[in-house]
Amino acid sequence: MLKYTTTQVTFREIPDEICLCINISGCPIHCPDCHSKELWEDIGEDLTRSTLLRLIEQNKGITCVCFMGGDNDINYLLELAYLVKQTYVDDLKIAWYSGSNKIYNIFDYVKIGPYKKEFGSLDKETTNQRLFKSNFSDINNDMYWYWEDITYKLQK
Repeated sequence: MLKYTTTQVTFREIPDEICLCINISGCPIHCPDCHSKELWEDIGEDLTRSTLLRLIEQNKGITCVCFMGGDNDINYLLELAYLVKQTYVDDLKIAWYSGSNKIYNIFDYVKIGPYKKEFGSLDKETTNQRLFKSNFSDINNDMYWYWEDITYKLQK
């Protein structure tokens, strides 16, 4: 089971999306220069399936659900992502901000990599973190799926 501490609707985490960001606690990555060290702790409310659906319904107008963490229970995170995909079909995109380097195909967007102060955050060209978008390309009437690096869209 995952726990969440806060939610916020943002326009910054995923380019061209209005995101319901859900801050998930219990992060096992423990980046040394983490700006949200309180999320290392096992705190907050249980992020149940019904809680997730309620949070989405309370935030009309969003275009994306962005899980901020969840590395401590990947299987449950994937269940929640699948629930959103199944319930909202083409209405909502799903994003995941992770400190790991793992990518799962259920997400429409994935931010990977631990925060390293010496490289800067996603808005810096020197960042070690990457933001990817799931994409399709039509080549000679054949569809190809690939991850597109869109980190540059967050940089000034």
